[in-house]
This record gives sequence, C-alpha cells and structure tokens, in this order.
Amino acid sequence: MELISAFILFGSFGLLMVLGVPIAFAIGIASVVTFALFMTVDQSIFITAQQIASGLDSFTLLAIPFFILAGNIMNRGGIALRLIEFAKVLGGRLPGSLAHCNVLANMMFGAISGSAVAAAAAVGGVMAPLQKKEGYDPAYSAAVNIASCPTGLLIPPSTTFIVYSLISGGTSIAALFVAGYVPGLLMGLSIMIVAGIIAKKRGYPVAPRPSLGTVLAKTADALLPLSLIFVIMGGIIGGVFTATEASAVAVIYTLFLALVVYREIRVRDLPGIFLDSAVTTSIVLLMIGCSIAMSKAMAFADIPYAVSDALLALSENPLVLLLIINIALLVVGMFMDMTPALLIFTPIFLPVVKDLGMDPVHFGVMMTFNLCIGICTPPVGSALFVGCSVGKVSIAKVIKPLLPMIAMQYAVLMLITFVPDLSLALPRWLLGYGR
Repeated sequence: MELISAFILFGSFGLLMVLGVPIAFAIGIASVVTFALFMTVDQSIFITAQQIASGLDSFTLLAIPFFILAGNIMNRGGIALRLIEFAKVLGGRLPGSLAHCNVLANMMFGAISGSAVAAAAAVGGVMAPLQKKEGYDPAYSAAVNIASCPTGLLIPPSTTFIVYSLISGGTSIAALFVAGYVPGLLMGLSIMIVAGIIAKKRGYPVAPRPSLGTVLAKTADALLPLSLIFVIMGGIIGGVFTATEASAVAVIYTLFLALVVYREIRVRDLPGIFLDSAVTTSIVLLMIGCSIAMSKAMAFADIPYAVSDALLALSENPLVLLLIINIALLVVGMFMDMTPALLIFTPIFLPVVKDLGMDPVHFGVMMTFNLCIGICTPPVGSALFVGCSVGKVSIAKVIKPLLPMIAMQYAVLMLITFVPDLSLALPRWLLGYGR
C-alpha cells in the first residue's frame, strides 16, 4: 500500500507540475488525492484543509512575514550600495578584486535580506557594469554572482531555517541560526578561491589601495546595516528575545535606517512595500500550509518509514546513506525550488538520519546547503535565471565558469556532511546546545 500511495502522491504532484499548476496548489491537490485512498473524497478535502489551517497556526511562523518585510525595506533602503562599497575595501587587494567584492557583498546583503534572489539582483545589478568596465568576462562575473548569492540563506537570520524548524518538529531556531555561520562562510570562501584562481589566470586587475580615510568612511557607512545581524543574533543568543520577536526588531531597525538615517524611503513608499511583502508572505505561507498537509498524507500512508526501510536496506553504512541522501537532494534541487523541496523532503529523510544518529540541526544545515546549490543550477534554478538576467548573459555562456564553483561547493558540502562539528560546535559553545 505504501508503494501505491507514494506513486499516486508523487505521480499526481509531478503531473500537475508538468501541466503548469502553481506548486502550492499541486501539493494540495496531490495531498487530497492521496488521502482519498483511505477515506471519502469529502473527508480527504476536509482533512487537507484542516491540516493547512492547523499547520499555519504557529507563533514561530510570525517570523517569516516580519523578516520578509525587513528584507524588502533593506532592498529599497540603499543598503546594497553601502555594503558593496564596504566589500570593495575588504577584497580590494586580491586578484580579480571586483569578483571578491561581489561574493562578500552577497554574503552580507543576503544575510541581512534573507533572500538569494534579492541579493543576486541588488548586488549583481551594481557589480555587473563595474566588472564589465574593468574588462571582466560578463559570463565569469555572472557566475560569481550566481554561485555566491545563496550564502545569505545559511548566514542568519534565515527564513529557510525557520521553515525547517517548523517542519522538523520544533528544532531549535537559535541553534540553526548559529549553526549556519561556519557553513555559510565556507561556501563564500570556496567561491572566492575558485574566482581568484580564474582571475589570476586571466589577469584581471587588482583594485588600487584605498586611502585610510576611504577605508574608515566605507566601514562607517556599513556599520549600521551590519549591526542588524549583531542585534538579532546577540538578542537571541543572550535570551533577550526569541527568533520570532527578533524578526519584529529587524523591521523596526530597518525602518529606522531607511526612513530616518539614510532617508532612501519616504512614508508614502511604505504602503507599496507592505503590499509586496504581504503578497510574498501569502505565497510562502500557502506553500507551507499545503506542504504540511502533504507531510501528513505521507505519514498517513507510512511513506517516510517505507523510504527509511528502503534506504537502510541498501546499506547500513552511515557514510553511504548520507551520500545517497545528498545525491537525491542535489537532483531534487535541480528541478524544485528550495522552500517546497525543504517542506516535502524533510519529513522523508529526517527519520532516516535520526536512525543514523545524526543531529536534526546538523541535518538542517546540510539540507539547506545542498538545496542552496540547486537554486544555482539548471533547469529551474531561480538564482541562475536572475543572475543571468542581471548580468545580461545567456545561461549557456555562464555554465562553463559556473561549473568549477559548483564543484567546489559540492566539496564543501561533503565536508559539512561528514564533519558535524563544523555545524554544531558554535551552537554547543554559545548556546549549550545538546548538553
């Protein structure tokens, strides 16, 4: 029965996706069809609706609309330009300095905005013309921007970790946030290594040494935006407020910067920003609600346990099983956006890794890192499309310089997977996690 249920659930979901049905509706309809195997159609519709409503009735989820709003305010508040100027100071003396500046700016802006696509558009839109003027190959510039924009999904605050916490049964958001730092920094560093090697071979210019006054001025300009990360994480780690309360603090802080300090946004601009944030929030929350219903349908049909038994039957070696799970997630990430992939496959693979003794926080970081790679790869990578559009270059031209950066990210993914302390050492030290 589990095999039939899995075939109907994923078969109907895949068919609806091919037909162009929006992913949230495809997930919901597939859930209704699966529930209908065990009850009447009316009951299956009622159960699905009930699961959507009860799944969204969560205090934790309040953080998502607040962080989305804070990110939108940041996007329009002149933050990107200030972070880019600061990144030039940090990476200016390295080979291919503008490429390193792009990576660093994406790490900082992505962490603050919480969106890889927003980072690719905002930072890439500024950096692409500058790099072209300095003689950089547009395909290389776009590849650096695409590969580095997901780093902010690992460096907190991250709505991705909030979603994972909900779907994994209440994994500590604070621990997930802190656990993302080292993997996020390693992802950025790996891209800078590859970008630097390519830049050295091609003879891309090194930026002139900035004066001390310039360094101090650009650093001062970036201090207020960057301090948001310290305010949020310091408050969470210090127990001053929860992650959900921190999201509200982020909105107040970004509004203060945009309206009072930088004056890049006017009061009359706020209704449009609120509306955009509400639309994005509704899309994300509908997807979360429908995915929770699908998770319930999978549990009802014993699909996660069937998958767990099948994987454990393949091998009892934890290293082999984790490698298989990573390969499966890499393939999934090529065809599915991060949020639905996280929502659908966490309930499937989490029981397996728990049987292997893997910590849920470690698995959450591994899974997020894995799916970050997916949004940079064809055929449906959102960061890939945005990065190519901003860089005014075709996907076909970007693939060649992008491949070595993706390969380096795979290598770091294996390191994150098989060295748990890279993810867990900081939460244990700062939060006493797992003690």
